[in-house]
This record gives sequence, structure tokens and C-alpha cells, in this order.
Amino acid sequence: MLGLVIAEILIGRFPQSTEGELAPRFNALVRKETCAEVARQIDLGKALIMSRGESQAGGRDKDAILGDACEALIAAIYSDGGLSAAEAFIKRYWTPRLDAVEVPPRDPKTMLQEALQSRGIAPPEYTLRERCGPDHAPVFTIALVVNGEDRSHGTAGSKRAAEQNAAEEYLRQEGLL
Repeated sequence: MLGLVIAEILIGRFPQSTEGELAPRFNALVRKETCAEVARQIDLGKALIMSRGESQAGGRDKDAILGDACEALIAAIYSDGGLSAAEAFIKRYWTPRLDAVEVPPRDPKTMLQEALQSRGIAPPEYTLRERCGPDHAPVFTIALVVNGEDRSHGTAGSKRAAEQNAAEEYLRQEGLL
């Protein structure tokens, strides 16, 4: 539902843009972190039912949990009130975020892939090197591999964020950021 509404908004707002130009903006608006921002804005974490352990571990403020809860809320709004109700909710909370993005955002992984491609180098690989911490608060270390060689590492509470950190570190090492 979120993707549909955001796609329609972007196409309406940027009718001359290509798919490649719209994709980074679309991805920034529908990603879990953006959903988590909206969940925080509406204080959705307070309404979540979770175990005491998860709650004590900060579950009410974790991007993964809040992002999923926000997506579930959109689905519930759609189920209860239909497309117009879901669209109204999405427009209310996502339009300010759309307006705040002046240029299409480029995440480090995308920037890295484009930089390597422009140099004729194969896309990077991201390899899990370590997972530690308790199940409710894992920490992942990801290696960024270019041409079979470990080039940088990233650590974060999700694999995706660790990959982004590894890509950002590599871009800094190469003077591309």
C-alpha cells in the first residue's frame, strides 16, 4: 500500500523524471527507517504489545519493530477504511518527508555500486563476518568484498545498516565521499 501511494505521488510530482531518477527517492520514502520515523512521530511504540524483555531492551524504539508496526498500521487502515483512508494517512505523514528531500538521495551502497560500475569493476559482495549479542539486540559485522578482497567492514544492529556502513567506509577510503 505504501509503495503504491508513494509511487503515485512521485509520478504526479515529477512527471518528466525517469524511473532511475525516481527510484532513489522512492526507496528513501518506503524504507524501514522512514516508516520507523513516522511510527515515532505518532508515538506508535507505546501501543505495541511486546514481551517485558523486548521492551526493556528498547524494542519500542527499534527501527525494525517500529517500521514493521507502521506498515501493519497502514494495512489495518486500508483494511478498515479502504484506499482513501490509507492514502490520507500516508500523504499526511510522508508528504513533509518528500518535500524535505531536495535532490534524490543516494545511499552509500548505491553510490558504491555506481562508482565500481563506472570503473568496469564487478559489483561488491557483502559477507556476514560476525553476529554477536543477544537475540533481542544482535550486532552484525559485514565485510565488503571487491574483486575477492575484503576492503572494509561495517557494524550495526541490522545487516542492512552494517552493509551501508561498510559501503560508506569504503567510499571514504577511496575518497569518493
